[in-house]
Formats: sequence, structure tokens, C-alpha cells
Amino acid sequence: MSNGIDWGVHLPHLGRNVSRESLTHFAQTLEQTGLHSAWVSDHVCWPSEIESKYPYTDDGSFAPSPDMAWLDPLGTLLFVAGITEKLRLGTTVLILPYRQPVVTAKQLATLDVLSGGRVILGAGIGWMREEAEILGMPWDNRGQRSDEQLALFHTLFNDAEPEFSGKYYQIPKVGFEPKPIQSPFPIWIGGASEAAFRRAAEYGTGFHAAFQPLDLVVEEFTKVRAYAETRQRDPSELTLSLRLYLDPAGVMEPSKSIAGGQQAMQDRVGELADAGIHHILLDPVARGGIEGRLDAICDFMQNVA
Repeated sequence: MSNGIDWGVHLPHLGRNVSRESLTHFAQTLEQTGLHSAWVSDHVCWPSEIESKYPYTDDGSFAPSPDMAWLDPLGTLLFVAGITEKLRLGTTVLILPYRQPVVTAKQLATLDVLSGGRVILGAGIGWMREEAEILGMPWDNRGQRSDEQLALFHTLFNDAEPEFSGKYYQIPKVGFEPKPIQSPFPIWIGGASEAAFRRAAEYGTGFHAAFQPLDLVVEEFTKVRAYAETRQRDPSELTLSLRLYLDPAGVMEPSKSIAGGQQAMQDRVGELADAGIHHILLDPVARGGIEGRLDAICDFMQNVA
């Protein structure tokens, strides 16, 4: 931790040369470096034609090609849990509308138990209608459905004999064991809408922004905190997380990155810390594949963070 910031890194569970060996080497090196957390993204399959607009690029395009390898997020974290001891394990973000909520709750509880209480659920409602349709999952009213999923998670994770009656999901009284080790279970809500801000205040323990200008993130988190107050929650208990590129060569958009030489990076980190960012998820951009990205991370942690 530096300047009050915890540092996480995105795992290489997608892209070229995805393998057991590369993931093991990467995750164990992160742990040896003393990083706070390791993270995975969520896609299941790639439609050949996508009309939905990606919310984090100016033109709505999404760069990955349909033939790119992409390991399952929760399966990947279960594997990483078995080869590490201290790294927190996060999703950036798990798309709730893609999944049946009781099964997802079981997977999350299993991961938390087997990792010794290291899970952070980054959760969102997604953007790609075509993928949800391929999975046979409803897309309309996905925000309301996701809210109910989060409420159902809370019931399953905390009640001795959980039961739930909602508009979209109903379960009779059931046994659901084991519970996650962590209580409250860490849930960091992603998104850039008023509904997402309310969702974070209602169901989350944090807000997880991605690739947005710092002033906008601060404005969004101010809204989350205000919504929390209206729900008689203490805003100071909410975590603010931001996903950015780690970009030593300066090839990405500066507002979405920590970039440049050592002094430029240190200045940027100071700016982020002064703005009240609690956690930063680094998405490393570097030549040289896995080793190039690890070199960039290790250099950053040694000389900047």
C-alpha cells in the first residue's frame, strides 16, 4: 500500500498464450511482489456480429476478436486461490444477468471458503445483449433483476434458513451451506449510471469505476455516498476502486492510465491518492507478453507505488 492505495492487477486469463503455466507464474509473481489483489474479467462467448455499444470507448467499439481465448472468471479465480495464499481475488466485473443467481451464489461462497476469505465480487449489469441472448438469459429489466440477485445473495449468505420472494426470483426455505467466510461479503458495484450509484449504495461495500477521468469518478462517488446517507449507511465505509491502464510507453489515453516515466507516474499516483481513491486495479500494457507485463508491474511496485 502507498499513499493509502491498495494495488491490484488484472490476470492474463484472456488473450494469447493463455495456459496453466503462464497463469501460475503470473499470479505467484504478483503475490511475491506484495500486491493486494488479482482480477478477472467476464465474457463467456463471442457473437460474430455485435451491435451493442461498449460503454468505455468513445465510438462504442470493443477491441477483442471473436477467436480470442477467454477463461471463465470464477473458474480462473478458483485455480488461483489454490496456488496463492494472500492475494485477494476479484471480478471486474461479473455480469449478473448472464447467470442463474443461486448457482452463482454457491460458486462465490465456495470460492470464498476455499480461498480463506479472499473474494471481492465486482458486479455489473453488462452491455452486450447478444451474449446474454446466446446464453438464454433475459436482457430486459436487467438492472432490476441484478438488484434482486444482490438481495438474494445477501439472504443466502446470511440467513440460517434462507427464503426469498421477489418479482423475478423466488426460492422456498432452503439450506445453503457453507456460508462465505467474509461477512459482510465484499461487493463492489461497477457502472456509470444513476441506477449503478444507487445499487452501490444499497447493496455494495464499494464502487468500482473503470477507465474514466478522475474528476468524473470523484463526482460519481460523491453521488454514491449521498445515496448511502439516504439509506442510513455510513459513506466512509464504502471503498472507491478505479481500473486504469499501467502504461509505461504512453500509448493509451492519458485519462485512463498511469503512464510515462517514474516521476510522471508518481505525480499521477499522488493525484489519485489526493482524490480519495482507495484501490486501483492496474491493467498492464507492455510489449513482451507475460514477462513484459510482469516487468512493468514489478518496476512500478518497486519504484512508484
